[in-house]
Amino acid sequence: MWAGQMLCESFNSVLKHIVQEDRPNEELGDGYGFPSSHSQWMGYFAGFLALHFSLRHRFVSTGFRLLDWARDIFLFSFIISWSVAVAYSRYYLSYHTASQVLWGFGIGVAFGAAYYLLMEFVSVRFPNSLPGRLRTAILTNPLCAWFRLRDGWAVWPDAGTEAQYRLWRKEWDRQRIPAKQD
Repeated sequence: MWAGQMLCESFNSVLKHIVQEDRPNEELGDGYGFPSSHSQWMGYFAGFLALHFSLRHRFVSTGFRLLDWARDIFLFSFIISWSVAVAYSRYYLSYHTASQVLWGFGIGVAFGAAYYLLMEFVSVRFPNSLPGRLRTAILTNPLCAWFRLRDGWAVWPDAGTEAQYRLWRKEWDRQRIPAKQD
């Protein structure tokens, strides 16, 4: 996700220097206004996460369908609301025009969706594809091992959250139980 976010931000910088559209209020920010980088950043965030939580991530069930459904509704509502609020703030605070914000958000959503589909969806389903081989090369690189970078979703549908919790809980319980004395 974060590599794609950085690529999206780089793409934003390139677009700004190609289009060279001024901001509506030059006193509020340096550089060009089109497209809004905050809006593009949040559009990417929303597009990537919406696809990820829809297509790949699996939460541990609460055991109650209504609670699971409410969690999902809350999650998607939060992601969309937060993204739209940040994008709107750029217009509201006069850093960007409505067009700059809408284009930025749209470019971000499209970039996030494209990046997700290529690097997360295709590479997992077709590991011998170019994106799949690239992903494998990155994850097996010694530098990634040194930094302990990993793709939890490649192993667990919830990215290892439940497995980590169970290990933590086992150790927590072990430390809380007093040792038997002879």
